[in-house]
Amino acid sequence: SCSRAKDVTMPAKLPVNFFSTRSAVIDLFRGQLDYADQLRQDSEVVLYFFYAPWCGQSIAAREEIERVASRLSDQVLFVAVNCWWNQGKCRKQKHFFYFPVIHLYHRSFGPIEYKGPMSAVYIEKFVRRVMTPLLYISSRSKLLDFLSNYEPGVVGFFEFNASPQPPGYLTFFTSALHSLKKDYLGTIRFGVVTDKRVAEEISLVHSGSVYLHRHANTSLIYPKDIMNFTAENICKWALENREMLIRWLRPHGGKSLLLNNELKKGPALLIFIPYNPLEEIHPLLDEITKVALEYHKCNKSQAAEADPQHRDSDSPAFASSGTDAHLKLPEAFPITKYPCCNTVVLPHWHSISRTHNVCELCVNQTLGVKPNKVHVPHCNFLEIEAALDSFYLQEHTFFQVISNTIECSNFLSFYSPFSYYTACCRTVNRHFLSFIGSEKTIFQTPKVAFSSHGKKDNNTQFSIPHIEDRNCFIPDLNISSMNITGLSCRTNKTLNLYLLDSNLFWIYAERLGASRSTHLKEFAAIVDLKEEVHYVLDQNQSLVGPTLENFIKNFSLLYSPLKRHLVDDPSVHFPEERVVTEVTTNTFHETVFRSAKNVLLLYYAQWCGFCASLNHIFIQLARLLPPDNFTVARIDVTRNDLPWEFMTDRLPTILFFPHQRKEQSVKFPEDLSVNLPNLLKFILHHSSLSPSEPCTKECLHKESVLQQGHISHLEREIQKLRSEISALHQAHDQLEAQLSEARREEQRLQQQKHTLEKQHKTLQLHSEQLQATYDQKNQELLEMAEKLQELADASENLLKENALLRILVASRGGKLQSKDEITEPLQSEQTLSEDHDASLSTASAALEEKRIDNIDTPETEHTSGNRTE
Repeated sequence: SCSRAKDVTMPAKLPVNFFSTRSAVIDLFRGQLDYADQLRQDSEVVLYFFYAPWCGQSIAAREEIERVASRLSDQVLFVAVNCWWNQGKCRKQKHFFYFPVIHLYHRSFGPIEYKGPMSAVYIEKFVRRVMTPLLYISSRSKLLDFLSNYEPGVVGFFEFNASPQPPGYLTFFTSALHSLKKDYLGTIRFGVVTDKRVAEEISLVHSGSVYLHRHANTSLIYPKDIMNFTAENICKWALENREMLIRWLRPHGGKSLLLNNELKKGPALLIFIPYNPLEEIHPLLDEITKVALEYHKCNKSQAAEADPQHRDSDSPAFASSGTDAHLKLPEAFPITKYPCCNTVVLPHWHSISRTHNVCELCVNQTLGVKPNKVHVPHCNFLEIEAALDSFYLQEHTFFQVISNTIECSNFLSFYSPFSYYTACCRTVNRHFLSFIGSEKTIFQTPKVAFSSHGKKDNNTQFSIPHIEDRNCFIPDLNISSMNITGLSCRTNKTLNLYLLDSNLFWIYAERLGASRSTHLKEFAAIVDLKEEVHYVLDQNQSLVGPTLENFIKNFSLLYSPLKRHLVDDPSVHFPEERVVTEVTTNTFHETVFRSAKNVLLLYYAQWCGFCASLNHIFIQLARLLPPDNFTVARIDVTRNDLPWEFMTDRLPTILFFPHQRKEQSVKFPEDLSVNLPNLLKFILHHSSLSPSEPCTKECLHKESVLQQGHISHLEREIQKLRSEISALHQAHDQLEAQLSEARREEQRLQQQKHTLEKQHKTLQLHSEQLQATYDQKNQELLEMAEKLQELADASENLLKENALLRILVASRGGKLQSKDEITEPLQSEQTLSEDHDASLSTASAALEEKRIDNIDTPETEHTSGNRTE
């Protein structure tokens, strides 16, 4: 009998080192999880890197882990465990759905899983937060820096009088680790204060109190009487009550609903900036944070609670009570900073016009005499209704066809002496870039008298201008003057602000419309998922605070001047001669609306099989129709955005645009089959007038009048353009003359500069020569003085020697006289006389010779000195 052969399986190869043997990472490539647990007992902070040797992401993250280990190996133990080896304990005990996985342990607390980007800087930042979950705050300035950060801050006050630590400190420490475990982004920062004077700045009096700081809302203190003081409760309380003014988005690269869930919440402002989490200073992030704080600051009393000594003075942490805050406001409070406003649109001046008079109607208080204390009320429906009634009574004041100025009028209230209504209007059309008429410019320039419901106000101290010229209020039309403070609470188009690191997620910016060739990876876009539109900030403008403010303000306007961004298909490159024209976003208006032909447009998609079956029908149709009068085109809706009025939810869709009535497009009936005869009948029926309704003389007359009106309008526009061109030419000539004069002046100044430089060099050279001569003469004088001193010393010596010789001669003469008196032989006397004379003559000769030598020497030196001179 034949026995069944046994299955033969090849055993897996033995694992090898995943990390280098010289690496700071301990590589347990056989999955020794028990040994890894033993190593963890001796270290305070441990990082586990669970990997699979075949995983591409694990291989890519290996180098990043080595970088972090090379920097932190002296403080953190890095252990890599192979969790794919089937004989290892890691594979038997752990069941991961993806690789790599990073777990951190802080002593006995853990594991804390890291789910952020596999980049060295982000991993190191997270490891450092696990190492020091609490930031020690030692002074008031450090407390200001801590609370001014865009991330929510939790501060605990503990007096270290007990040993080893005060009650509740370990619980607060553990709550900081819990927050890192629940939110890997680390959006909550935990700090600890030990100085009682610093803690009193945020109203913490008792040791063990915990404070949650919020910028736009009231800050909170942990309710110990309601909730138990445990680490889980503190973390839960902070996460539930934190204030998220701006949030980081970090997609992990796989399939997820992260962006979809956030965009469903409402319009979103996505800001892409290059970000390095290890840097201590982020100027661009600070500017964006200030814009976010101003945008969400709905509490009006915070303006008085600011601390002028700090860069982020909007924090309410150091403000006094509400009464004290109001006392800080100046008594001269003519107009409140936050009026209740409503937008009013006047009717069209003509049925075919797209010009509106858009007015901003505001309810203000405290005009003129001010009572004891007036608090700014919330928007009252009755006051708005009364303001609207008063406004419509004065509607004719603002009704103009075209106005280049902002007109403002003040209507006193009939039921309150301290209230009035302000209406500021401006003409707005589809070409206007920005609606001007905001609170900042209008309500902060009280200089000219204001018309008050037909009455003149003699007291002009708190008056408001009646008509402001555009040049006075609008230095730049591109910069809207609307106040952004608290704008999120004053509009229905509230934005959610998100940040993305452009170093990691620039591909999302490119999909939204960012340029691929830009070197500075800064980009901002507003995405409104509900309206299916998005707007892109011009990349030629620098991404700074004022630019973002204008971008947000223009979006918040009722008639937003922002232009919708349409995504085009960059891969569409067709030959010039095609039977069916391929339309893209950029060529849609040119091919469909601006063309003088009848256009038949097919909406299709690459995945639509029925759309592909219609290609041969449209090719036959394009060959039958005359190309001078008809255009057959198609557009891929999956690769191109379309204006909202031409969107479709069904494919394929066929639209026909008559050449004289492009705005009256006709849709091909869905109940008819799409074939060549039906398409021809459909086109012929809508391409010309029906023969049953011939155009009469009255119709022709109306058509001619309409054409004449268009022609006259175009002539007026041309005349205006010509006048503007002539004015521009004149300005150009004046500018050229000024530039030429400036160039001549510059050349003259350059020549003077060269002349002065030459003179300066000559004078400098002459000065050096004089200095050299002066030094030489000074040296010669010093040498002459030394020689004269030597001559004086020699003369004095000669005088002394002369006196000695005289004394010697006198003594000799006395001796001779005494000898003459003594009777001696004449011969001996003569002999002595001769000897004396000989000695005297010898001495005199020697003295004379020495004197001559001493005299000749200075004379010779003097003569040589004179000769040298």
